[in-house]
Amino acid sequence: SSRVVEIQSQMSERAVELLGLPEDRACLLLDVGCGSGLSGDYISEEGHYWIGMDISPAMLDVAVEREVEGDLLLADVGHGIPFRPGTFDGCISISAVQWLCNADKKSHSPPKRLYRFFSTLYTALARGSRAVLQLYPENSEQLELITAQAMRAGFTGGMVVDYPNSAKAKKFFLCLFVGTSGTLPKGLGTECANEELHQAKFTNERTRFRNVKGKSVKKSRDWILEKKERRRRQGKEVRADTKYTGRKRRPHF
Repeated sequence: SSRVVEIQSQMSERAVELLGLPEDRACLLLDVGCGSGLSGDYISEEGHYWIGMDISPAMLDVAVEREVEGDLLLADVGHGIPFRPGTFDGCISISAVQWLCNADKKSHSPPKRLYRFFSTLYTALARGSRAVLQLYPENSEQLELITAQAMRAGFTGGMVVDYPNSAKAKKFFLCLFVGTSGTLPKGLGTECANEELHQAKFTNERTRFRNVKGKSVKKSRDWILEKKERRRRQGKEVRADTKYTGRKRRPHF
């Protein structure tokens, strides 16, 4: 319906805005889950070039019929992004990445598929560029799974939430940086929603002491602080954090 098309193009516009592309030159963007090419139309209008990937032949047929300007590739992004290192100046994705959380086949492991997607995407992007992925998470576990795999693949950044106080307009954009840690853009309509910003910042800051699996090193200060934070969220009594939290005691002889 035209309403869907309208929302889709608004989100594409916002995603491209969050990419912060240079204004003086045309860029090559990857559109993950490009569907019938609606987000691509906006990229073309802005004077940039794009390549779209989608798992659905039917959707890509529509894109071909609509004579979109981008190049199209039929592929499952859970198998990885098959482009040479540094090919793209940015990546956008509208309402697609949450599908990687579903295991459709016995052999599908969502964390593995997400990691494969993010690690190959990281390689395919030029240093200093961004990926902005708008998604509809089913729950906070899904958000955490997706964000954790992105960080594990080397990205920095976090979730930008537009209109966090509105049930209808609330939108999640995973804003990821390649090679340089940028500051996370502010979500729209967040003047009075410090809590959301704090949570996005939380994923942003705690990436220093991660081990290979994306978890904080066990018993480290970060690991202890995260555990205490989780307990607090569950409403349990927890001691206040001090400069001594997680400090090793000297051995007694």
